[in-house]
Amino acid sequence: MPELLFPLDSAKKFNDQAIVGHNRWHPDIPAAVTVKPGDAFRVHCREWFDGAIHNDDSADDILNAPLTTVHTLSGPFSIEGAKPGDLLIVDILDIGPIPQEDSGPLAGQGWGYTGIFPRNNGGGFLTEQFPDAYKAVWDFSGQTATSRHIPHVSFTGIVHPGLMGTAPSAALLAKWNAREGALIATDPNRVPPLALPPEPRDAVLGTLTGDEYTRVAGEAARTAPPRENGGNQDIKNLTKGSRIFYPVFVDGANLSVGDLHFSQGDGEITFCGAIEMGGFIDLRVDIIKGGMDTYGVSENAIFMPGNTDPQYSEWLAFSGTSVTLDGEQKYLDSHLSYQRACLHAIEYLTKFGYAPEQAYLLLGAAPIEGRLSGVVDIPNSCSTVYLPTAIFDFPLAPSSSGPFQIDPGIGAPRSENRV
Repeated sequence: MPELLFPLDSAKKFNDQAIVGHNRWHPDIPAAVTVKPGDAFRVHCREWFDGAIHNDDSADDILNAPLTTVHTLSGPFSIEGAKPGDLLIVDILDIGPIPQEDSGPLAGQGWGYTGIFPRNNGGGFLTEQFPDAYKAVWDFSGQTATSRHIPHVSFTGIVHPGLMGTAPSAALLAKWNAREGALIATDPNRVPPLALPPEPRDAVLGTLTGDEYTRVAGEAARTAPPRENGGNQDIKNLTKGSRIFYPVFVDGANLSVGDLHFSQGDGEITFCGAIEMGGFIDLRVDIIKGGMDTYGVSENAIFMPGNTDPQYSEWLAFSGTSVTLDGEQKYLDSHLSYQRACLHAIEYLTKFGYAPEQAYLLLGAAPIEGRLSGVVDIPNSCSTVYLPTAIFDFPLAPSSSGPFQIDPGIGAPRSENRV
């Protein structure tokens, strides 16, 4: 096992650990650990809400989830010799739930969760159709996930970090804040908001204190969106065996990682759409000097996905086009066409006995594949959702005998959106 360089004690809160991580992006957050090119090391990661979501049959914790506290990131890791303009090579050697802890109150201790966030607390991809909070708890048995809230399905997890990236430079951070602030200004009262501005409340900034903490907390970027540094990309295929090439914007690169997922469908469509968990990740790092210019990777990571994904051979696919639910034609809107494909899949699954929210949660958590199938045939883009049929314990394809009727069980806990 690689040396554990960032340990976490499951009995302590994120802020009380021996090494404190961070939950904002800023170039002046001090590195927590320094490693050398070629080093392999183990990192513990806390689930993104630091234990605020519980293994129970209530969705009140999702309704009231403290969004200002996320994400709980492990790092930063400074890599000796890394300079702006380099490419940082990150190999994912291994990844999994909290080691040797197969039961307990923290997500990752033998279980994880998926949430539909309420409209007034983050929302989601289909927030107009699903404005309330819902939750599904998943139990882990080896690499397999099952849920009492979504019965009759089981699948192999595609375990991956939802969030990993390098620190921004001061200039890049200023660019983020300016462009996102301009977007917010176009509709400042929108619910959910168009973007999340810097928020000093609940900022965790490693070892910073006093005036430096106050300054950085007022400038630091929230970790919710992906950006040029990588960040919260939620790419389900960054599994064990992946190699990622990150642009370096500051001395040392200052790599951070967190938001581990046991499984996820393409798009993580419920916002908390993956199966969230704490756990560990083993990494190896190296540097390509001047690699950003050499390979034309001036922004956004490129990667080689791992080869440990479950291999599904049979799918039922749903398509959608860029026409709104009330019949308004949009021009090549692939976001809309993917929404429509997802809604078609949800409607189909309800014919077998699932509630719409159960189907929505399933599309976020299960290893579905989302594809842009047509983006040039004006005025309609076409997006598709591929649902692996082997995850169900009943026949999913249409037949002359009609849909098999399942027992939906206790269903997904719901908490009504608060206006």
